[in-house]
Amino acid sequence: MTRHDDEVRLRHMLDHALEAVEAIRGRQREGLKHDRILQLALVRLVEIVGEAAARVSAQGQQRYPAIPWQQAIGMRNRLIHGYDKVDLDVLWDTIQDDLPALIVGLREALGRSA
Repeated sequence: MTRHDDEVRLRHMLDHALEAVEAIRGRQREGLKHDRILQLALVRLVEIVGEAAARVSAQGQQRYPAIPWQQAIGMRNRLIHGYDKVDLDVLWDTIQDDLPALIVGLREALGRSA
C-alpha cells in the first residue's frame, strides 16, 4: 500500500467522523431511540471510520501512534458482527466523546502528510 492510499484512508476516516459528529449536533441522546434513520446513519458512519482504519497500512499506523487504531477497528467489528444488538448508548458516547479527539488526530496526521 502506498502512502497515498494511507492518506486516502485517513481522509475517509476524517470525513465520516466529522459527518457523525455533525449528525448529532444539537440533538439529545434520548432522541436517538426514536429515530431509526439516524441510528442506521450513525452506525454506518462509525463502521466506515473503522473499516478505513483497518485499511491503513501497518507503516501508516506506526507513523501516527496517537490515533487509536485498534479501538476504531474494534468498534467497526462490534457494529458489523453485533448488528442485532447495537448499544445506542455506546454508539452515542463514541461519537460524542471519542470522535472529536480522533478528528483532531486525523487533521494533524493529514496536515503532516501533505
